[in-house]
Amino acid sequence: MVGRHAAGGSHAALTALGALVLTAVPAAASAAPPPAPGPGPTAARTVGADRPPAEVLRALKRDLGLTPEQASARLVNEAEAGTRAGRLRNTLGARFAGAWVSGTTSARLTIATTDASQVAAIRAQGAEAAVVRRTLAELRAVKEKLDAAARRGRTAETPVWYVDVPSNRVVVQATGEQAGAAFLRSAGVRAGDAGVRVSADRPRPLAEVVGGDAYYTDDQARCSIGFSVTEAQRQGFVSAGHCGRPGVKTTGSDRTAQGTFQASTFPEKDMSWVEVNTGWTLTPDVKGEQDQRVQVAGSVQALVGASVCRSGSSTGWHCGTIEQQDTSVSYAEGTVNGLTRTTVCAEPGDSGGPFLAGSQGQGVTSGGSGDCTSGGTTFFQPLNAMLKEFGLTLKTSSTQSAPPAPADQSAADAWSAGRVYDEGATVSRSGVRYQCLQSHQAQQSWSPEGTPALWQPV
Repeated sequence: MVGRHAAGGSHAALTALGALVLTAVPAAASAAPPPAPGPGPTAARTVGADRPPAEVLRALKRDLGLTPEQASARLVNEAEAGTRAGRLRNTLGARFAGAWVSGTTSARLTIATTDASQVAAIRAQGAEAAVVRRTLAELRAVKEKLDAAARRGRTAETPVWYVDVPSNRVVVQATGEQAGAAFLRSAGVRAGDAGVRVSADRPRPLAEVVGGDAYYTDDQARCSIGFSVTEAQRQGFVSAGHCGRPGVKTTGSDRTAQGTFQASTFPEKDMSWVEVNTGWTLTPDVKGEQDQRVQVAGSVQALVGASVCRSGSSTGWHCGTIEQQDTSVSYAEGTVNGLTRTTVCAEPGDSGGPFLAGSQGQGVTSGGSGDCTSGGTTFFQPLNAMLKEFGLTLKTSSTQSAPPAPADQSAADAWSAGRVYDEGATVSRSGVRYQCLQSHQAQQSWSPEGTPALWQPV
């Protein structure tokens, strides 16, 4: 039973889904039928995309102009595409150059590779192939040069830079062409290896010193609760790092004592977690429209192009799509790396609030530009990185009891519930080795042998 205080009640949820044409609606794009996924539940069933919350469907209708049928198809397609992209990523290895979904219902999954001989193999998996010049690893190496340059100098005129997978290039968002070119030179990056996008937008953290909803730090700055988490016997929630430093006290929306920041990083990263007092009870819920709630089922990471929704104490529940991952943003306070860029709007006070892809948690609101009247761009700190950094376990709608120990539990690489696994990671379970298809925090019910949506035998 949830008590008077609910640490999960002000969260927003994100789902990690990537889509292929498994579910179609009239006039949706078609693709070659994908091969059978093998024994076990489908990806859509694993991440709950086949039973989306009504609040998610309504918000996708409002913000992306989708019918209920299109919204349902999109969520299923994105879930299935995430698994297929993971399998192809593992197959291509160093030749992999990224994956993304597109189309009204995310009916097209595109896999980029630098090896033209792999086109047939990609198409055999029901995906479209794009042959490009640079691998994803090469693009990330270029971005790392920009990250290093940002640590040495000012980036006020070049506030954002990221790997743009669909265009197979690194992009610097700058206030002018000259500022962008100067940043590239300072990083030792050739003009042919990166492009400049001119924009007057200057992202800023979305906290504000004003009375309102959600939670407050030192009874002043207002932010939004992210996701409920536990750490051994301690319980609390994750939020944005810029909302408070370790030791700072928080109060709830009703101004009663709530908790204390246990860890916080900002800039470089924008993540924190708050341990709440005994008067607060955790829930796996995120606040949707009109105080309805969406339950968080996990943290499977979504693909570029996938739909996401956000909850915040200032502007409520809004949806959009993922534009880029691994984005660097230069705020006035410093540069934050590893953010995800979205088309979702947000405003001051929404900082720290949750992003969901369906029922899968994606991250917490960091900052952005624009507003929810004219539209804007919002960045989130990925959730799995926070869970791994702080050693936290996400509170979900499924029971989180300790998993039975497999026969090879003593092995250093044995699969274990509660760990965060990145795509490509390998584990052993009952004498069999598996490779991870999508980044997620493992749950007892998601053991490798039973979830082909997340794991592949090797």
